[in-house]
Amino acid sequence: MSGRNLMKTLWILVAMAVCCSLPALSQDDVETVQDSAFTKHRRATAVFLHDAHNEQAGLEDDCSACHHVYEDGVKLEDETSEDRECSECHLEAGARDTMPLVGTYHSRCKSCHLAERKGPVMCGECHPKRD
Repeated sequence: MSGRNLMKTLWILVAMAVCCSLPALSQDDVETVQDSAFTKHRRATAVFLHDAHNEQAGLEDDCSACHHVYEDGVKLEDETSEDRECSECHLEAGARDTMPLVGTYHSRCKSCHLAERKGPVMCGECHPKRD
């Protein structure tokens, strides 16, 4: 292989490595509901294709629809909690929070799906059966 072909091959390999690693670097490219507070699961992890969902729901520019911030019971319109896990505010059942974590996910997702008359609302539609 000539020096020129070797360089061309190396550049192609570098470009492929960069392109293949980009999805892994994106925090928005989520495929399941993830939160470190979920240590035990009664059902399979909920499937949630973040980017596809937001595109279909028209939420690409309104992250605060889900990633909200409240202060003294009032939603702060120009704030988002994108950089935090939901469990940082919505703790597990029995904690001092007004809405436990599991209830938060179910309430937030299902209420929107019911209001919009789109999207899953039954358990197995989000939590696929395990093999």
